[in-house]
Amino acid sequence: METSARLLNPFLDELSDEFYLQILLKHVEKCGRIYYLSEPKDPEGSTEKFVRMLIKNGHESPLEHGSCTFKIVTDRAISQEIVRHRLASYSQESTRYCDYANGKFAREITVIESSGLAENEAREWLNLMEMSERTYLHQIDAGVKPEKARDVLPLCLKTELMMTANFREWRHFLKLRGSRMAHPEIRKIANQIYQIFQQAIPVLVEDIEIFDDDAE
Repeated sequence: METSARLLNPFLDELSDEFYLQILLKHVEKCGRIYYLSEPKDPEGSTEKFVRMLIKNGHESPLEHGSCTFKIVTDRAISQEIVRHRLASYSQESTRYCDYANGKFAREITVIESSGLAENEAREWLNLMEMSERTYLHQIDAGVKPEKARDVLPLCLKTELMMTANFREWRHFLKLRGSRMAHPEIRKIANQIYQIFQQAIPVLVEDIEIFDDDAE
């Protein structure tokens, strides 16, 4: 049986476009102004100034009124770190219900490529991935259910998850997962999310620093 585990790099699907994020930020302003029973003097240009004031004063609870969703494609190991952020909602690809021996998956597993390996280490890693794939497919062909056969799948198996969080939690996520101490792979995801916010609603993240791996 010929096998070749498919390699993939982690990536992010933007489900919340720029206009939607800007509308959410205006909603945050509207909710935050209830504290003061105030109205903006300049309705078109007040949002950024008001949200910046909230963040500067550490008064971030109004940010919880805005939430957005991202589709994250990463490996199982990194997904386990992501779902530790409890103030978020998740839906994730199930290795119990997905049968990778099924034609829909082309009878192959997809793994997130491991970075930072020497050439000989990368070859050995790929051999191990293909061995895992062969073992999984052999078990399925022998009648083992996917929920049991999955026990031999590697932690670098590709997984897709939807993550929904409010703006306050996204700020917390970026501070933790974009730091120098974060795992390099999760930092890549944090950087992609940061770039989206920076483009659409920069005031939300202008005080947050993301560690730049390329600067090292």
